[in-house]
Amino acid sequence: MKLNRIKNAILFLSINFCIINLFACSYSFTGASVPPHLKTISIPLFIDRSGSGEFDLSDRLTQGLTRKFIDDNTLTVGDKLKSDSIIEGTVVSLTDAPAVISGGENITARRVTITVKAVYRDLIKRQTIFERSFSNYGDYPVEGNGDIITVRRKAIDVAIDRITEDILLGVVSSW
Repeated sequence: MKLNRIKNAILFLSINFCIINLFACSYSFTGASVPPHLKTISIPLFIDRSGSGEFDLSDRLTQGLTRKFIDDNTLTVGDKLKSDSIIEGTVVSLTDAPAVISGGENITARRVTITVKAVYRDLIKRQTIFERSFSNYGDYPVEGNGDIITVRRKAIDVAIDRITEDILLGVVSSW
């Protein structure tokens, strides 16, 4: 009786493991909702209105988004004068707040949250496809072996990576 329960538990866990791995696979949304007449996109430098003092935030965000589009290959990144579409962005805010507070009210991790307003336009039909805000975060430890500036910068990079992925999916997918 006990042996059957163990076998059933192993079978149950194996099936769940397979299902989880199946859903964890990476899916590509290439061309899912991009209008067929749009082949190229321009990504001008994002404007930083966050007041965060991060000197290269707009550069890092623009370069990260450009890399995402190049890697995705749904739309070819090109010059504004020769592109079918454009995505323009403004960094609205960058906040840095406590994320994890341990006993004794000690802050052990902080969260950097970046919010970007993005406008995606069809330059051929002269219409706005979407105008949305995207927000995402990256966490970093306050205590530890690393230099606080370096670990904070890595958290900002994580937030940028997540936001640029969200923007890319907003452009190339229907959801």
